Parts: sequence; structure tokens; C-alpha cells
Amino acid sequence: MHFDQAPSRVVSLVPSITELAFDLGFEVIGKTKFCVHPESLDSATVVGGTKNVRVDIVKQLRPDLILANKEENTKPKVEELIEAGFSVFVSDVSTIDESLDLIQRLGELGGFTEHAEQLIDIISSGLKSIPSIHYHPRVLYLIWQEPYMAAGTDTYISHIISRLGIKNALNDWGKRGIRYPKIAPDQIKKLQPDFILLSSEPYPFKEKHLKMIERAFDVPTLLVDGECFSWYGSRQAKSIDYLKDFSRLLSK
Repeated sequence: MHFDQAPSRVVSLVPSITELAFDLGFEVIGKTKFCVHPESLDSATVVGGTKNVRVDIVKQLRPDLILANKEENTKPKVEELIEAGFSVFVSDVSTIDESLDLIQRLGELGGFTEHAEQLIDIISSGLKSIPSIHYHPRVLYLIWQEPYMAAGTDTYISHIISRLGIKNALNDWGKRGIRYPKIAPDQIKKLQPDFILLSSEPYPFKEKHLKMIERAFDVPTLLVDGECFSWYGSRQAKSIDYLKDFSRLLSK
């Protein structure tokens, strides 16, 4: 992707990347309704959701660059934006290294290389400072219910929990290539995880769900902050303390 001059005005279609773009120094003029960070970004125009982007609104904003993601956004909408003549940067992140590479690439693209490298150093050193859980518990990380859906092994979430010394229970499941597989109750029982983790997003699991699931599967169940486990970019630098506390909790 080549620009005669560094792009400044961006529309971001990915919540975690919206926060990253803002923190790097881009002028974020458009975002989705799910882009809740930073709170100060109230001035950005909402262009719909991650799956149902309003291309007509994006056209009115006339951004220099649109930030999209292979997992978060739909291919038809991305293609429609490209066909409309926009420059679209499409990321695909499923590992910690890929998340750091994304920061580097966006920093270089916008002329914020030094800031990007500082952020990468903070995240890298922060993740290294998290104490590893030495007994390596097996956890099932649920992101949805009715049907249950879990974070598979080829996900950023799985790489983060692995960094904490936790094993993804789906390592033993045998089904590969599906990032967020549907999983039936009887399959959960057969997996026999040490813990079930209920993410705060995209499904907003609450205390009532925790009690129901813990009772149904007789497995210790915890509510976790989905942003700290699944948002790559600058949010990860802000999640180190949370992840440290979580690691200590499971180490007890």
C-alpha cells in the first residue's frame, strides 16, 4: 500500500484498532458502534457495526485510509469499499507476534514509527513480566452461548492464555482450522477442562450465566474481561496488570 504522503484521516471498522489508531496519532473520523475506546473519541462519526458497515456514510467522510480486519469485517463490505476507490488496510491477527507487527506497520504507514516501537516495547516487556502458571491448567474460553462457541487454538485469545501458562482445552479436541467452533454441552463435558472462562464480549456473560454453567458442567467457572484477552493493539499495554492478577488467581 503506497501513499504520496502519510494518511491522516482514517475510518476504523475494528474496535481494538480504533483505539490503536487514535493512540498512535491518526485522526479517527469514523468508527463502528462497538468502538468504545477511547471515550474521548465522541467526535468520530458512527458508520454502523463491524458486520454492517454503512458505505454511504463512509463515502461522505472521505477518509484517507480505512482500517479493517479479516475476522471482524465481512469480505463483501470490504470489497465494496475498495471498489468505491478507498484505500483499505486489512489486518489478520491470530498471534501475539502478528499483533505487534500490526502496530509496527500502522506506525510506519502513518509516520508514527517511533511511537509504535515504544508501544511494542511496553507490550513485549509487559507480557514477559506476567508470572506463568506452572501447573498449566486446561481452560475452555467461551465467547457465546446458544449455541456455545469457544476460542479455538488459532486465535489471539489462545495465544494470550498460552503466554500465561494456560492450555486451551480445545488443543485436545482434534478439530482444527475453525477459530471459534460451536461446541455442544456433551462435548464440553467430555473435554473436562479445569476451568471455564466466560468472556465479557462478544456475548455479555454475567453472574447468572456463571452460576448456570458452573452447575451444568460442575467445573470452576470465571467471568473474564474480554478486552484484556482479545483486543490487540494499545489495549494490551493497558491489560498487563489485569492479566498478572488473573495469572496469580489461577496459580493459587
